[in-house]
Amino acid sequence: MEKIVIVMAAWNEAENIKKMIDTLFDEVFPKIGAEVHLLVADNHSTDGMTQIVEEEMKKRNNLHIVQQTKTGLGYAYVDGFKYAVEKLGADAVMEMDADGQHPPEFVKPMVEAYLSGAEYVIGSRYIPGGSIPKEWAFFRKFVSYFGNLYIRLVLLKPSIHDLTTGFRLTRVKGVLDKINLDNLMEKERFAYKVDLLYQSIKNSKKTVEVPLEFKPRTTDKSKFNITETLATLKVATILGVKDKQRFIKFGTVGFIGYIVNAIGLEVFAKLTFPEWAIWAAATELAIISNFILNNIWTFKAEKITGLTQLLRKFLQFNGTSVGALIIQAVFGTLGVLVFGPGARQLILPFIILFLVLPYNYFMYNAVIWKTWKLPFLEKIKSKSSN
Repeated sequence: MEKIVIVMAAWNEAENIKKMIDTLFDEVFPKIGAEVHLLVADNHSTDGMTQIVEEEMKKRNNLHIVQQTKTGLGYAYVDGFKYAVEKLGADAVMEMDADGQHPPEFVKPMVEAYLSGAEYVIGSRYIPGGSIPKEWAFFRKFVSYFGNLYIRLVLLKPSIHDLTTGFRLTRVKGVLDKINLDNLMEKERFAYKVDLLYQSIKNSKKTVEVPLEFKPRTTDKSKFNITETLATLKVATILGVKDKQRFIKFGTVGFIGYIVNAIGLEVFAKLTFPEWAIWAAATELAIISNFILNNIWTFKAEKITGLTQLLRKFLQFNGTSVGALIIQAVFGTLGVLVFGPGARQLILPFIILFLVLPYNYFMYNAVIWKTWKLPFLEKIKSKSSN
């Protein structure tokens, strides 16, 4: 049976914690087909909350508490995740607030989505069935909606509707265990969640959004403020720029490959090769250039090393590049037939930019250096290994 640990960051939540524990253990957990634990990530509360949890632990075996090492919301969850994985042996962890903004009844559909195959489950306020509190002031609604929209655009994640939610479930194996939790940005603030979500989505083979009716706090004041908002937008911007660096490097390498390709066309044309061979040979030179430069620069973090591995990957690289070769040979030959041999250097940029570039970027990330995890490719790989 899957073990799921809800990590609940809570500090001075004496007014809310008892009700939350009772609701989860008495009403929610019995309806879930998994072993569910609640781990309260405390920061040495001064209002008696710690004592309340410790008393409840005497009655509830699946209730735990851990004291965070440093002040800040991110540190609470990082310490909680580590405890859940290392001490409790969690198969999945869930982030959840203790103040009632994440209603307990939404835990069950989150877990069900995970048990149905999702590796990362997001409680989304901005899909049908989800909502934000009507009580919120217009300014907060405005900031929440357009701030989230900005992050979706800058991270190029249009298919995900809520990138700032704090209600999420993450599979440990293959997703959470690939993230260096100690290096998350802005761990003292809410903004760390954007970094964690961004990396989790990249690692997850299947991400699912589940509707969440976000509620206002029942007690005390909201933690929302403009400083937290600006920090969140800053983290998203940094991640967006960082993510585009790879594409910029890829584009630069591609431009060098284009120069190699163009020179090759001239050289092989003078050697009176057949038209198809001119395009094919020039493309192969560009392929060799692209493999070397991408391996030592664009995908430096995933750099392929070792003679055997290099040779194997180069052959695979050539295999995936057959598509680029076919694209250039076919469309280049057609272009020459239509516009004449003198149009080769005019035809080439259009073929590279609109056909070869998108194809290569997909293949490099999904197949060669494997920075993208795509479910259908994983299924093909699994079938071929059986």
